[in-house]
Amino acid sequence: MPMTARPRVARQDAARVITRFAPSPTGRLHLGHAYSALMAHDFARARGGLFLLRIEDIDPARCREEFVTAIIEDLHWLGINWDGPVMRQSERLPVYRAALDRLEAMGLLYPCFCTRAEIATEIAASGAAPHGPDGPVYPGTCRALSPDKRARIASDRPAALRLDMARAIAVAGPLDWRDGERGPVAADPARFGDVVLARKEVPTSYHLAVTIDDAAQGVTDVVRGEDLREATHVHRLLQALLGLPSPVYHHHRLITDAAGRRLAKRDAAATLMDLRAGGADPERIAAALRAEQLPVGIAPASA
Repeated sequence: MPMTARPRVARQDAARVITRFAPSPTGRLHLGHAYSALMAHDFARARGGLFLLRIEDIDPARCREEFVTAIIEDLHWLGINWDGPVMRQSERLPVYRAALDRLEAMGLLYPCFCTRAEIATEIAASGAAPHGPDGPVYPGTCRALSPDKRARIASDRPAALRLDMARAIAVAGPLDWRDGERGPVAADPARFGDVVLARKEVPTSYHLAVTIDDAAQGVTDVVRGEDLREATHVHRLLQALLGLPSPVYHHHRLITDAAGRRLAKRDAAATLMDLRAGGADPERIAAALRAEQLPVGIAPASA
């Protein structure tokens, strides 16, 4: 909810607007991705700014190079061009490690050895586990482990790194983030509980990597889907802890199908590759999406 008497939000002092589109190459782009890319692209171009492309390929088990190639081909097909080189998160793991080391030195991280099954069992046994934007909040099982016990467990079990949320909030103090349409919003990351900042199988997390990379690329305005609005609370906290600037955030509505369901990779939503192969006209698709409409019965470009 907008607030009027909160600390000022830090914003990068930049001469021009900079936005970005940051897909994960875990599948092919669909119309929902296209809409988000167009919104970020048009926002920058309308203001004489820069539009950047970042590939969020931190998960080697799910990301595939063929999808990176397809992303680039699909965006060009839609008439979306970007400025400068494409950033690849997989090439920036040392940068994320340095940020983790800094947070660890501040006493804000702890290793978590719990499996998903163990967490689910403990939450079920508690009977009244609090829920956050992403579901039940981690109960803090590993937070209170002694150094000796942590060392014993670490000898044969991998660990994720979690942010001690209560300590982090105490260090950062009250924070705002700026919604481009609604104004200042009081940051409330506590609802997420002790979020994971480095996973067992991947040495970083979405929350950490996206926060660091937006700052590294000088992003002034983050244009992304409404489904990521809540994550902004965590990102604002990490910005404060790491001394990073805070962009202005613009969360657009999600494109849905005729039944009102959001388009998603897991639901086999029609891909841009399918549309290309079927001879669809990319200009008509882009025009429909810019009008916040789901293209239906798109005719081939030669029609």
